[in-house]
Amino acid sequence: MVGVEDRNEDVAEEEAPGPSSVPDAAAPAPVPAPSAEDGGVIFVLEKASLEAAKVGKNYQLLNCDDHATFLKRHKRDPALYRPDILHQALLAILDSTLNKAGRLKGLYVHTEKNVLIQINPHIRIPRTFKRFSGLMLQLLQKLSIRASNGPDKLMRIVKQPVTRHLPLGARRIGMSYSAPKVVQLSEYVAAAGLSSTFVFVVGAMAHGKIDADYIDDLVAVSEYPLSAMWCIARICSSFEQQWHIL
Repeated sequence: MVGVEDRNEDVAEEEAPGPSSVPDAAAPAPVPAPSAEDGGVIFVLEKASLEAAKVGKNYQLLNCDDHATFLKRHKRDPALYRPDILHQALLAILDSTLNKAGRLKGLYVHTEKNVLIQINPHIRIPRTFKRFSGLMLQLLQKLSIRASNGPDKLMRIVKQPVTRHLPLGARRIGMSYSAPKVVQLSEYVAAAGLSSTFVFVVGAMAHGKIDADYIDDLVAVSEYPLSAMWCIARICSSFEQQWHIL
């Protein structure tokens, strides 16, 4: 398989070999993790569009651009099939200096089809959407993606609910443009205590709002609607400033 980048890093493969060619995902060498009292951030991406279907002779990850005719034929709204939103959100999280500094403590994706995915913060996912789609298709079929040069699972489908995977005492914050209050995030997290673990629940869908019943607070970080990627960028930037991560 061809690596995503010309760097000597772990490459993710399917849990069992399959007949089709699969885009690569790589995991960089882990950075030293901060001590437990230093706090950290966990992201939960809700309502992500990840659905596989047999189109023609092969299974494919459905999206609004390539499968509009197929979706309309099955009386579905193509506008709701946006796995590219999840791709952008994951790149924003995994590429952040917050993650590279070891402050990302967990990453979960909850799909519209009620599948819960756990993602290792050290994974390096494909940069192109086509390869990302192939990787996520294999995950849905094989239930896990592992590093090619070791036993570590970089992505896997896990049991629900997501709360069973969250640390006790972590503050769970939902992000929504329709939230009753707009906050200056740096002040908000400073007031809660930077040694805490924060769980941010962000919608990864094209329309609508999150309806997670496990959040402690629902806030907006802007007076204007933001994409999932920009919402995540604001969260990461706020913590990077607070923790002096350059």
